[in-house]
Amino acid sequence: MDSLSQIALGAAVSVAVMGRRTAVWKAALSGAVAGALPDLDVLIDHGDPIRNMVLHRAESHAVFWLTLFSLPFAALVARVNGQWALRRRWWLAMWLALVTHPLLDAMTVYGTQLALPFSNHPYGVGSVFIIDLLYTLPLLVGVGWALAGRNRHNTYVSGMGRGPDPGLRANALGLALSTAYLAWGVAVQQHVSQIARASLLKQGIQAERVLVTPTPFNSVLWRVVAVSGDAYHEGFYGLLDRSPQIVFDAYPRGNALAAELQGADSVQLLRAFSQGFYGLREEGGRV
Repeated sequence: MDSLSQIALGAAVSVAVMGRRTAVWKAALSGAVAGALPDLDVLIDHGDPIRNMVLHRAESHAVFWLTLFSLPFAALVARVNGQWALRRRWWLAMWLALVTHPLLDAMTVYGTQLALPFSNHPYGVGSVFIIDLLYTLPLLVGVGWALAGRNRHNTYVSGMGRGPDPGLRANALGLALSTAYLAWGVAVQQHVSQIARASLLKQGIQAERVLVTPTPFNSVLWRVVAVSGDAYHEGFYGLLDRSPQIVFDAYPRGNALAAELQGADSVQLLRAFSQGFYGLREEGGRV
């Protein structure tokens, strides 16, 4: 997911966990830093563009390594914020801010290697686009509301007596809405998948594997890719379409090139990382 979404998610999670135990700005700032940290792996150069691509979202996005890292990181945060007595609570906040980063990334189509060092399988649900304001806005509004509240540290006093801070309630609501939007994406993806498989069957296309993902910045128009032999078939379906039918266009996958280059490390990495959803072509003597 984009950096703004990850920062907003980390801040919202931290504010929700810390509540009124600390100033909201401290919780939000610490969570935002934790939410952004895993993506610093983009600064690492692995030697070539293919390796840089497939090794992004690797160790820095693994739940195991992030859990280990959360221990000294949370201790540092507790010290910096002058709340060593709350170090366990800070650990919970920072651990959640860290691990929700790769879990959110795994909802996009780009592979996230959550299970390292035990498995390098790239997990990617593909039910949300990498940038989607409908996911991010509730988080930003909720955190912003919590930061803007006048009763950020003490219990909110209402006309009916003592009750929860409305800013913290807004933050929790933002988290709930953003999570509900992810669930909506999964449900729509399953719906479009059923339509796609029925359309492929009707058009006589024997698909080896099917990929269903939203088009940029929305969850209404979806792209479907079906791999079949030496070709891949691409089609689009919108939730507002009148007919539950997808028309597919066929494109060559470049299997002949793949056979010639089957010993090349770059092709092997690409094949494994994309789980078969790749194409090769030659342009100007280069593949």
